[in-house]
Amino acid sequence: MSDIAGILLAGGLSRRMGGGDKCLRVLGGETILARIIRRVRPQVGALVLNANGDGARFADYGLPVRADVVEGYAGPLAGVLTGMAWAKEAAPDCRWLASFACDAPFLPGDLVARLRAEAEAVGADLACAASGGRRHPVFGLWPLRLHDELRRAILDEGIRKVEDWTARYKVAMADFPATPVDPFFNTNRPDDLAEAERLLLAQ
Repeated sequence: MSDIAGILLAGGLSRRMGGGDKCLRVLGGETILARIIRRVRPQVGALVLNANGDGARFADYGLPVRADVVEGYAGPLAGVLTGMAWAKEAAPDCRWLASFACDAPFLPGDLVARLRAEAEAVGADLACAASGGRRHPVFGLWPLRLHDELRRAILDEGIRKVEDWTARYKVAMADFPATPVDPFFNTNRPDDLAEAERLLLAQ
């Protein structure tokens, strides 16, 4: 996947978790971020972490860190735009950007391959993941050629929801089984973290 760059989206405020960085919470003896990096790194050619504030707190992970290129915590679309801008400079041979939320410790090891295969099979502009009858648009595959269109949508039109923007394009779905563990289970709240510990022990 040398022509696909990846971005780990950790730019939110984590209000439901009580603040701080959700991805730095410990699960199974390591941070959620460490688990996700281990699953994601083999799937992409280049990888960047999208996080706001002082990037030094992620120094131990050996990744470049980029804050949102749009101010005001504009949501995951701003993170995707940040990844596109970074990839155009740091990984100019890449044609695609894969995005990953940093609160899903069980995400699939074949996520990017499946997204790409589905997009190519139907000639789609974009691809996103699904499981258990639900879409997970933050886990997506985005062509870098749409950078300028996304930038205009965010800055000029005020679009914030991922699906409000992707509705303009042909989107392929990579559907994953939700059992025995939903691979997109996310740790938004303290209770979710406790459930993730239980699921981890049950595997």
